[in-house]
Amino acid sequence: MKKIAVVGVQETVGREILSFLEENGYRAADVIALEPGAPLGSMVSYGEETDLDVKNLHDFDFSQAGIALFASTEEIAKQFAPKALAKNCKVIDCSAAFVSEADVPLVIAGYNDNKIAEAGRGLVAVPSAAVTQMLTPLKKVNSEYALSRLVISTYTSTSVYGKAAMDELFSQIRRIYMNDTLADSQKVFNKQIAFNVIPQIGDFIGEETQCEWAMNAETKKILGGGVKVHANCAIVPAFIGTGLFVNVECEHEVDVDDVRKLMKQTPGVVVFDKNLDGGYVTLADVQGENDIYVSRLRQDASVDNGFSFWCVADDLRAGVAKNAFEVMKIMMNVAAAN
Repeated sequence: MKKIAVVGVQETVGREILSFLEENGYRAADVIALEPGAPLGSMVSYGEETDLDVKNLHDFDFSQAGIALFASTEEIAKQFAPKALAKNCKVIDCSAAFVSEADVPLVIAGYNDNKIAEAGRGLVAVPSAAVTQMLTPLKKVNSEYALSRLVISTYTSTSVYGKAAMDELFSQIRRIYMNDTLADSQKVFNKQIAFNVIPQIGDFIGEETQCEWAMNAETKKILGGGVKVHANCAIVPAFIGTGLFVNVECEHEVDVDDVRKLMKQTPGVVVFDKNLDGGYVTLADVQGENDIYVSRLRQDASVDNGFSFWCVADDLRAGVAKNAFEVMKIMMNVAAAN
């Protein structure tokens, strides 16, 4: 088998992809760790007992790999994914670099696997963590009731911006407890993040932020353009995880008890929904978990055919890395069959 390249191994998602590879029995000898500008001698952990040499992405010959998973910035993906494809190396992109390109399928493993066969260039994209987290519990619901409108409020941890953002949160919390000034502490965020909520993820595109635009565009690309989407996205002072409140309207009369049953039947989804104190799942409960957790599922009497739910997940593992890993396995099987 040709080797698996992981681009961006020194960032949060890249490390989680390496974890999935190691946990699922892929040998260190079959994995290539890549990082832009990595100095000679750089290493990254692969499981508890093994380290991988980190190779400089700028010097790497992609003919050595059969598939590359890009857990990098959009700029890096746009620069190096075409170089990988030119060497007949298939690409899975975890950034939003290629979402708008019509010939690049946007895939949630187990949801629309059939789209992988349409990747004529050998390039597949995976959606943002919040979109995967929202749509996975709705897979069977959509088939049964036909989604027509989604209104989403996201509460996203600092991990969406990577390690530097998580470090900034930690540093600000420490300074506050030490009664120290927060001057010069805002490098990633344009507002204080410690003990605060910031209603902006990404740059503004008109009235929407990049995250809100992506929730709309990615959802429509997966479900079809007929569904209406409105998203409100905020950063909360947590290190890992994303929480979503999702209001759903369907074309057909909906039974919330049946929705609960359908969600329980969906692989990768855990419904923990008790109408009592603490009978729900929070961000602090899901760090390191591979599943998406649903709580607060209830009828929305303010609209026809509506219901709402709360869901949380580890955005790094369940939101992106797990999906990228599962898409990789499907692509390998398709390639082997051909």
